Amino acid sequence: MRVVVAEDQGMLRGALSALLDLEDDIEVVGQAANGEQALEMIQALQPDLCIMDIEMPKLTGLDVADKIKEAKMTCRVVILTTFSRSGYFQRAMKAGVHGYLLKDAPIQELSEALRKVEGGGRAISPELALQFWEAENPLTSREQDILKLIAQGLSAGEMAKQLFLSSGTIRNYVSEILQKLDAKNRIDAIAIAEKNGWLQ
Repeated sequence: MRVVVAEDQGMLRGALSALLDLEDDIEVVGQAANGEQALEMIQALQPDLCIMDIEMPKLTGLDVADKIKEAKMTCRVVILTTFSRSGYFQRAMKAGVHGYLLKDAPIQELSEALRKVEGGGRAISPELALQFWEAENPLTSREQDILKLIAQGLSAGEMAKQLFLSSGTIRNYVSEILQKLDAKNRIDAIAIAEKNGWLQ
């Protein structure tokens, strides 16, 4: 199988590519240092799989996965990350990602996961699967929108204008958000949501 490795840390990208190239049935055909480069390589090289970090310059791994899905490309995406945030995982699933693994997993586990994905299956780190199952995002999409606007420093009146709602409705939403997140105040709510990746 032909693979592109997208990772912004050069040493990790090189080591990962070298280890995967030792496998008889895996060939690393490209290495990308950022999301934009990864997308260009996928379009040009038409690999079977792309192993991608989430946090990369220019485009994140999830942005690239979205674009692959939109363009109906055949390349399957495997996310390799240090982030165990349920919000990231949920977005990855929506973007059609086939694998979601931790960077500290042994190379053999990654190779087996790639074979599974290449065969049409999905591969998710067992530790992550359990954690994400337990940490479902409690916020609705409207509540997430409102919390994002709070994070940008907008007042209730400004949010009401932007979302075509009354200030009273905004206050109700804010109260509901604080209750759901068991947050002491708005700043606390933003911190809790960001820590869990619920503001993606």
